[in-house]
Amino acid sequence: MAIRPKVLFLCTENSCRTQMAEAFLRELVGDEIEIVSAGAKAGRLDPEAVSAMREVGIDISSAQTKVVDPYLRQRFHYVITLCDRDQEGACPVFPGAIWRQKWSIESPLALETEGIDHGVAVRHARDAIRRHVGEFVKEHHHTKSGKGKSAWT
Repeated sequence: MAIRPKVLFLCTENSCRTQMAEAFLRELVGDEIEIVSAGAKAGRLDPEAVSAMREVGIDISSAQTKVVDPYLRQRFHYVITLCDRDQEGACPVFPGAIWRQKWSIESPLALETEGIDHGVAVRHARDAIRRHVGEFVKEHHHTKSGKGKSAWT
């Protein structure tokens, strides 16, 4: 029996970027992978993220924000960080990963301080995350020849 890979998306508050990444990956692969998102702290789900995802046909309105602490004793195949520790400071560190990726998706709040509308900033992040998730799936998802079953590397 094959083991389902586990993916953890990490960010500062688990209120926007990681929620969108989790939803996009789940939309593409269903239950082939165990997918979790969490943050250094649990913020409040960003209503603009809910609206932005609804625009692309994905409902995250019932998503709950989570802190990373309960997952620290778990082992994940992939840990993908969406925040930038140098700029955001509170971006969590996670020790239990086989493979790590860093997707520096600019914080919508940081863009807002530069004068960009929050909704525009969230949609900018959403589109970047969607591209990254698509590339992640293309890079790591394979079909076993002759069997039509999927495999993750």
